[in-house]
Amino acid sequence: MSKRTKKTIIWTVSLIIVGILGYGAYYAASIYSGLESLQKKGESSPFREIENVDAKAPEPPKWEGTEPVNILLMGVDARGFEEGEIPRSDTMLVASIDPVKKKMHLFSILRDTYTDIPGHGQNRINTAVTHGPKTAMKAVGDLLGIPIQYYVYTDFQGFIKLVDAVGGVDFYVEKDMKYSSKADQNEYDIDLKKGQQHLDGNEALQYVRFRHDKMGDFSRTERQRDLIAAVVKKMQTTTNIMKMPEIIESISPYIDTNMSVNDMWKLANVAFQSTMSSSEQVPPMKLLVEANIGGASVLTVKDPDMLKQYVQDVMNGPEPESESETSSSDGETGSKVNNRDEEDTLKDTASSNNQ
Repeated sequence: MSKRTKKTIIWTVSLIIVGILGYGAYYAASIYSGLESLQKKGESSPFREIENVDAKAPEPPKWEGTEPVNILLMGVDARGFEEGEIPRSDTMLVASIDPVKKKMHLFSILRDTYTDIPGHGQNRINTAVTHGPKTAMKAVGDLLGIPIQYYVYTDFQGFIKLVDAVGGVDFYVEKDMKYSSKADQNEYDIDLKKGQQHLDGNEALQYVRFRHDKMGDFSRTERQRDLIAAVVKKMQTTTNIMKMPEIIESISPYIDTNMSVNDMWKLANVAFQSTMSSSEQVPPMKLLVEANIGGASVLTVKDPDMLKQYVQDVMNGPEPESESETSSSDGETGSKVNNRDEEDTLKDTASSNNQ
């Protein structure tokens, strides 16, 4: 090999290394900037009108990085609301991540659960966010018996943008779903066919919103958990990791959170290394009691201490069956109905909670 050839190779390799390092720096800077934009402050905060009210709520506990971290995910339907108004939560989930065991647990909370709202008496759990995110975190934490360190708040558009940004999801829709409403000019009509298909953002939103069947919100919360698990899995692909700056940029206008950038870096690292261990509804059906309070149909908890123990049992339970053992014979991914032994006892009464 001639001296000139060696120099050419050295220069070529050097340029490749510089290019990789340059892209790495750009990638890291883009992600940092994007993550920083997710935490809204001042006039950009969706909670600016109720900050004084929420300031009276306790500060969320600090996550030290080694103990399980719990994140409250709140999705709202902001249609018809004025700027600065906070609608009730349409969806409430808690993602619990154990950095030691490398496990994730997902809990969906039935929105009609009647419980204490700190500083505001008792009401449905979905009203908590109207008093501010700290109030919502405290209410959910007290209900489940676990500390809630963080929240993530979004609306329909944020969910649509996220699913589209990751390229949609391959998902099995377990039945035909159809619902039409003239109240919102048919903007959010639902029309899905049974079967394995690729869902874009709008179709994924239709799937997680559908509740017009016998089990109403009970089956809807399970569909939400299943779809979110599919989105999380899609985000962990190499393609989407490389696209992360673009993904964050597309969802940023619709997201608010109390996480700092450093918190997000740590959480992203832990979540990437973790596997989904369980997906459950809370309160579980065996602890629910239907009641009428103030003329409204609500769901009360039979024994609050048993609910807290149930959450601990799920988080500390044995490893679930492998995916190959629980998937259908043709390998399709989709919604699975838990607690089937209790489902029949609720079918006749659950429909009264449909809205």
